[in-house]
Amino acid sequence: MSGQKKELLVIWTSKDIDVAMNMVFMYAKNSKLKQWWDDVFLLIWGPSAFAMANDTELQEYLKDLQAVGVKVLACRKCAENYGVVEKLEKLEIDVFYAGQFLSEWIQEDKKVITF
Repeated sequence: MSGQKKELLVIWTSKDIDVAMNMVFMYAKNSKLKQWWDDVFLLIWGPSAFAMANDTELQEYLKDLQAVGVKVLACRKCAENYGVVEKLEKLEIDVFYAGQFLSEWIQEDKKVITF
């Protein structure tokens, strides 16, 4: 087990900007910077897709997350529902149908935290 990577998937579903800035992004960034986890993934899921696509403050913080090595993903179906696929892709977010990815992550008993 000691040779296995410590991976964390942070699932962000809330459109609440305070939750994003003061919980989701702060924890994801510090998790990577302080090496609490080897790999940190942020999955934008549901209403958070609309928030990210349309809030410039969130977009600026996104750049910080990406710069420290947080891998940012977004659910394509959610983004389609909110009409923001292109906006998210322009932010260099990996936008894909995430249901299978999430299911496999959970089935492999990897760590997940949801906001």
